[in-house]
Amino acid sequence: MRDGWHCLHLYYRIRSDVQRINSNLQRSTLGRLSRSVQGFFFDKSRAAEAVQEFCQLLDPQRPGAPTRLCTSVVMGHKADLAILAMDENPLLLDSLKHAIRDSRLGSLFELVYSYVSITEISEYVPTLEQYGDRLKAEGNDPASPTFAAKLKMYEDREVIMRKQRLFPDFPDWPVLCFYPMNKARDPHANWYTLPYSQRMEMMTEHGKSGMKFGGRVMQVITASTGLDDWEWGVTLWGKEPAFIKEIVYTMRFDEASANYGEFGPFYLSYIMTPEEAFRHLQVKAD
Repeated sequence: MRDGWHCLHLYYRIRSDVQRINSNLQRSTLGRLSRSVQGFFFDKSRAAEAVQEFCQLLDPQRPGAPTRLCTSVVMGHKADLAILAMDENPLLLDSLKHAIRDSRLGSLFELVYSYVSITEISEYVPTLEQYGDRLKAEGNDPASPTFAAKLKMYEDREVIMRKQRLFPDFPDWPVLCFYPMNKARDPHANWYTLPYSQRMEMMTEHGKSGMKFGGRVMQVITASTGLDDWEWGVTLWGKEPAFIKEIVYTMRFDEASANYGEFGPFYLSYIMTPEEAFRHLQVKAD
């Protein structure tokens, strides 16, 4: 396995006692606000500056931003604002979290969930030699032009695939879903006591199920063994939420999931620019 970029998912909730950004108190007072106070108080120009500062922090084009950065608004009660960042430097990702905390609007947002992981190429992605062995097992003649063409096609595709898994581009699709997962260690269904060949066979089946959703759903698997509470994080981009539901439902029938998959909480969100997210969340600066 080879590792690529570090990955950080951050989920924030707007404090329930805060309804608007208004005028009166100074920045130094924010840290002393109690839950009985019904708002943050600035003069109007400072409120607008605070919103602009926060949006600039989350601008993927700003100098010093993480290599990949996106903002989304979360459906349901678990959170309101989601931030996904990737970079080769894990401390750059962590500094984004602290910059948000120390911004003039930092006290407006409560961090309710985070996930630390790293992109990787799975041990179950076939090498060129393994793919050739699979073609032979399927009855392809290794001396035939068809065999050579299939092998060359896989070789070309593998280069692109490995790059995307290690250093993914984020698609311009509106729906984002994240959830963590483990492989089971149940005495009667322990993934880690199975031989590699059996695990490889199940993951190949699992991969084929996912490929049916090409052009509708994009998936990035990040590894978190030793980095967070679960073993992997699954991030899905979809053209519409129904596609997210369909791919998760479909792939749960694969043996790798049905017998050995354990899943954590699901976070569904809709990708927006920071400015759009602020408007959607009805954070007001007047």
